[in-house]
Amino acid sequence: MSGPAAGDPVHILTGMPSLAKLYMNAAATAAKSRVLGGTSHTTLPPCCNEVRGVVADLAKMTEYQHLLGKPARDVMPSGFIHAMAFPVAMSVMVSEDFPLPLLGMIHLQNRVRHFAPILYTQPVAIRSWARKLSGHRTGTQVELVVEVRAEGSTELLWRGVSTYLAKGVFLPGVDKPAASGSGSDAAHRPFNPPDPTALWRLGVDAGRAYAAVSGDFNPIHLSVVSAKVLGMRRSLAHGMYLAGRVLSDVGSPEPDAFSWEITFEAPVFLPASVAVHIADTRNDDGVWQRSEYVGWNAHSGRRHFCGSVAAL
Repeated sequence: MSGPAAGDPVHILTGMPSLAKLYMNAAATAAKSRVLGGTSHTTLPPCCNEVRGVVADLAKMTEYQHLLGKPARDVMPSGFIHAMAFPVAMSVMVSEDFPLPLLGMIHLQNRVRHFAPILYTQPVAIRSWARKLSGHRTGTQVELVVEVRAEGSTELLWRGVSTYLAKGVFLPGVDKPAASGSGSDAAHRPFNPPDPTALWRLGVDAGRAYAAVSGDFNPIHLSVVSAKVLGMRRSLAHGMYLAGRVLSDVGSPEPDAFSWEITFEAPVFLPASVAVHIADTRNDDGVWQRSEYVGWNAHSGRRHFCGSVAAL
């Protein structure tokens, strides 16, 4: 399914879901699945979840901006909007009829269209649904769509599509593609690191620091012990921390309307040194139009992510 079709139900939630409770539900579902031998669902739930009257937490937004090294502003950063809306998307992924396990899910890609500035005081409605359940050479991937609208309006302010991979999960009836899925072309091109424009030194606590401001306490980001339980050799940085940081490093003020995307190719295991190169494109009048960026392991040269930001 590509999105909520006409006639599909919209489930209005009474309030913003608690990420802590959602992760507890995901852990309980994982334990039940091990006992009963996996899920019986092989299709996506034909509905979407929506929360209305959402207002940003000013303290968390300020902490987010400071974590990324930026001064506080009244306009919400695009990455913070993703973090604020994430519980709604996660509520879709922990529903009983969602066919993939949430814990251990790997973040492959984000594509965002940010149509207008959103003040932290502005009430919004957040809607999310799952689409495009598809095969991947190492498992099954799915897209989660999130839309943010002005409260009581049809005006779309922000739209994000996140692609996730359930590694090792192969569902009946979902064909494995010939290619490797999202970002496969970029991942297979030879990479010669350019001269870096920045060097990030991420401590072992970078995952916990981002979790504290975003509420995303996925165990793979918190400690070596909790990450190993889910099959990782060490804890790793949140993909959305990396995206938010590179967005904050783009050298021009964000325009009122812009798009951005990021493809994750290799996890950033903590602690880490990440080299980043950002290249800006300007018009004849010197006005910023677009930035291309790439991040890689400063020691091994392995590419971690690549993407772009562009004015709409």
